[in-house]
Amino acid sequence: MGKNKNKNKIVVVGAGNVGEAIAYTLMLRKQASDIVLVDLNEDRAKGSALDIAHATAFFRQIKVRKGGYEECEDAAIIVITAGMARKPGQTRLDLAKSNVAIVRSITRNIMKYAENPILIVVSNPVDISTYVACQESGLPSERVIGTGTTLDTARFRYLISEELGADVCDVNAYILGEHGDSQVPVWSSATIAGEPVDQFRKAMGCKEELNHEALGERARDSGAEVIQLKGATFYGIAMMTSRIAEAILSDGNTVLPVSHVLGEEFPSYRGIAFSLPCVINGKGIQRVLDIPMDEAEKKKMEDSAETLREFLTKALEAPKKAAS
Repeated sequence: MGKNKNKNKIVVVGAGNVGEAIAYTLMLRKQASDIVLVDLNEDRAKGSALDIAHATAFFRQIKVRKGGYEECEDAAIIVITAGMARKPGQTRLDLAKSNVAIVRSITRNIMKYAENPILIVVSNPVDISTYVACQESGLPSERVIGTGTTLDTARFRYLISEELGADVCDVNAYILGEHGDSQVPVWSSATIAGEPVDQFRKAMGCKEELNHEALGERARDSGAEVIQLKGATFYGIAMMTSRIAEAILSDGNTVLPVSHVLGEEFPSYRGIAFSLPCVINGKGIQRVLDIPMDEAEKKKMEDSAETLREFLTKALEAPKKAAS
């Protein structure tokens, strides 16, 4: 312990489709110089690393390789992606309990070697996994960052841009709260280049009203649509994970809607991992933004927090012993 950190080294735990896609997008982002894939299936980790590394000759100088948990010792960032996919007939709660055990084991293995790392948690259900990683690691909550509603927000902005014919880069709107069914689209502060979305719509001569509720539902259900069409989602979440990592490595003070365990400054959300817009830099989460919301949105956020709190309690329950 105590080894100096390699400021451009990232360890990705889990070399399945998501972990592999994250490693690939990290390479394209040009921030990391050393990417290590760790997986129980060592052949998969080695194969994924080689598949990416073979193309670097025509791209840039970067190491992409297989490794073990000992590689966490000097890593700047450790990404947790491992977890089980939901099986037919399995409830969301059963999946959560299985993945809680996996994330807990991974975090313990990481902390055998790492000293004060920054963790990015991707494993679903991500809010539960982020809470578990934070508790198990003993790290300050600002150094355990869940991907949260980053992808939900990206989908939301994409759909708004498509509906209004706007450049997606000019859309500033958030989905916050739980990464799940109770997530909250925040329309009251949504803008395009600083102009409220509905005002922009009218100024552009769009005659049809923008159906806020329907569009929010489309953003929420976008992941399920992709899964139905191709069986899994991994490129979108990989791009969001890489964006978070880039904000850390570049000390960017970048605002992203990520999940982390909140404290006394947010009484309604205290003690759960919940997504709010956060300033992210080399320290992890520098501060949390309290963006304007109308009363209906505030109520939905409180309901989302309560839904998540109840689910967290059930997910952390120890299995009941069979009656003797």
